[in-house]
Amino acid sequence: MTLKLMPILENGDRLTRTEFERRYQLLPEVKKAELVEGVVYMASPVRARQHGRPHGFIMGWLMVYAAATPNSMVLDNTTVRLDLDNEPQPDALLRLDEGVGGRS
Repeated sequence: MTLKLMPILENGDRLTRTEFERRYQLLPEVKKAELVEGVVYMASPVRARQHGRPHGFIMGWLMVYAAATPNSMVLDNTTVRLDLDNEPQPDALLRLDEGVGGRS
């Protein structure tokens, strides 16, 4: 009997977006992985002062902007399909509604 091992995601893997998404969906314990120019990047744990606090300020600033800007939305850690080689998961995203010509 031959066991077939499930391919995992690792930093530096070179994958198509289709294969990246397939593997990512099979690994629910992975919280953040991105595909940039066909290369997999996986985040390490973040620190409160170096990342968490500044991220909170940026999200607050974007929320104030979005509250004053019709047809806009703020998203946090949302996957963005840019093209076949790029699928980042930015910490913060400001987006205009597609109905008004918006793009991420």
